[in-house]
Amino acid sequence: MVRGVTAGPAVGLLGQTVLLGMLSATVGLTDAGWLTGLTVGTFVVIALARGLEATQAAGLGPANIVTLIRALLVGAIAALTVSSLGSPGYTAAVVSLSIVALLLDGVDGWVARRTGSQSELGARFDYEVDAFLMLVLCVFIVPVVGWWVLLIGLARYAFVAAGWGLEWMRGTLPPRYWRKVVAATQGIVLTVVASQALPSAINVALLVFALVLLTESFGRDVWWLLRRPSVQAQAWFSQAVRAASSSSTG
Repeated sequence: MVRGVTAGPAVGLLGQTVLLGMLSATVGLTDAGWLTGLTVGTFVVIALARGLEATQAAGLGPANIVTLIRALLVGAIAALTVSSLGSPGYTAAVVSLSIVALLLDGVDGWVARRTGSQSELGARFDYEVDAFLMLVLCVFIVPVVGWWVLLIGLARYAFVAAGWGLEWMRGTLPPRYWRKVVAATQGIVLTVVASQALPSAINVALLVFALVLLTESFGRDVWWLLRRPSVQAQAWFSQAVRAASSSSTG
């Protein structure tokens, strides 16, 4: 089982290296860009292998393979983003890879449903790839719109960090399709802004709109988690009252 679990992610690291080599030959990558891409690829391999082992999976399912391809694309975008900090000329490559990654975001869920391979690990993997893509794109457009755009990219990680200090923030959230809609909107908006095809004022308006949607989505989750202890306490109290009533009646 261990061999089967590690084989898929390891092939992914090879794919990451090949993709970086192709980008280096076409648009060029700095040493820092190469290091970033390989670091992202290595982290994905380790995290995915551990996740598969923890869930006792025999290997990557078809949907996770699609998500892994998306993760490799995001690693390449991260490499391009770091390379772009020293020189321009990477916009077309970043936008092209982002479009492919966004299109594949709808494919992995469809494949999971068609093949009956839905899993908690697959959903988490998909969500984390989405979040990292948002962060990378935000870093890429910082020179265009300013540092405030990182509020979008760091929102997911701030939410996770809050759970380290607040126990009530660590609860499991119920599934909600709106999260996928909001995540897709962020990706589309950030990719459009990264293309620099629209006037600056429109770019800012789109980003503000995306930030408002993101704030609403995370705010709703925080509110649900905040109310969850009281809801559980009320349910426990109701059960206790019913049990006491049954005992007295008996």
